[in-house]
Amino acid sequence: MNDDARTTLGTPVPDPASAGSEELRDHIERTRDELGRTVEALAAKADVKAQAKEKTAAVKAQAKEKTAAVKDQAAEKAALVSDQLREKAGEAARLVKDKTPDPLLEKTAQAAAQVREQAAKAGQYAADKTPDPLLEKAGRAATTARANRTPLLVAGAVVGVFLLIRRSRGNRR
Repeated sequence: MNDDARTTLGTPVPDPASAGSEELRDHIERTRDELGRTVEALAAKADVKAQAKEKTAAVKAQAKEKTAAVKDQAAEKAALVSDQLREKAGEAARLVKDKTPDPLLEKTAQAAAQVREQAAKAGQYAADKTPDPLLEKAGRAATTARANRTPLLVAGAVVGVFLLIRRSRGNRR
């Protein structure tokens, strides 16, 4: 036998004349193990379906992570925009109040008081004339709105910004 025939998968084959039967059996067992691992590795490389499933699972996991990151970023930006809008509205209200003459503020306060009084009367009249089931539903809706005030304000702010952007784009055309 030549030297190439005496090596199997990188391990030297013992010389049958000088090796004992136990040494030959051990070599055969090692060779079978190595050959089995090699066949398994080749089978795994040839199993396109399994590779596709693994790749799909990896892509899905990556997409979930990116989606979560985008959602977090969107929530942070919405909160930031909401805070900015609230701050700008407060500044605008202070500016208006500071620039408005005192007699006008007094007249405005009186008018507001009259409007509140008339609104209370109108509300009472409407409550007296509205059927009870409708009043109950309106009460539940108002309670739900009060309980979810922040999301409603954010949604309103987003809609307002959307409408302003749409309006400004319409003016450019």
